Amino acid sequence: MQARMNNPAMIFPKAMQAMFALKAAIDQAGIPEKTGQLVHLRVSQINGCSVCVDMHAHDLNKVGETTERLLAVGAWRDAPYFTDAERAALELAEAVTRLSDRPDPVPDDLWERVARHYDEKQLAGLLFAISLVNVWNRINVSTRQVAGEWAKSAEAREWVEKAKAREQAVAV
Repeated sequence: MQARMNNPAMIFPKAMQAMFALKAAIDQAGIPEKTGQLVHLRVSQINGCSVCVDMHAHDLNKVGETTERLLAVGAWRDAPYFTDAERAALELAEAVTRLSDRPDPVPDDLWERVARHYDEKQLAGLLFAISLVNVWNRINVSTRQVAGEWAKSAEAREWVEKAKAREQAVAV
């Protein structure tokens, strides 16, 4: 496999910085880390983004996610491994990712299920997280980015180091 072009985020560094800044803001919403990563993984599965499926599965593994849960994310409705709060977040992620699939993409009963588990700040964070991963998916899928390749590049290592430094500065 070969990408159609360099990753557009690398071509527009200010866009990349804005996306990292949005991610840093989302991290302040109080969403459990594993829940956020599960949402990212599920959205990326729906969109067929191999880059993000690979990355988020590895990220979940690094924070101690179990193999059973990782393998069952795509079938979360039928798997016993997820909490009610995680199920609500995953259902919202699917609905927001598939807006055109039904006349009322995020019906009131879904919203109420999610709101039982997350406060307004967390709900806002979930919506931004779902939206941001959809942006990354659309960029990567459209340009046929290859899973694992970007992370190996010198550019990626530089961006990751800068992002970590920014996150540490924000945390202080």
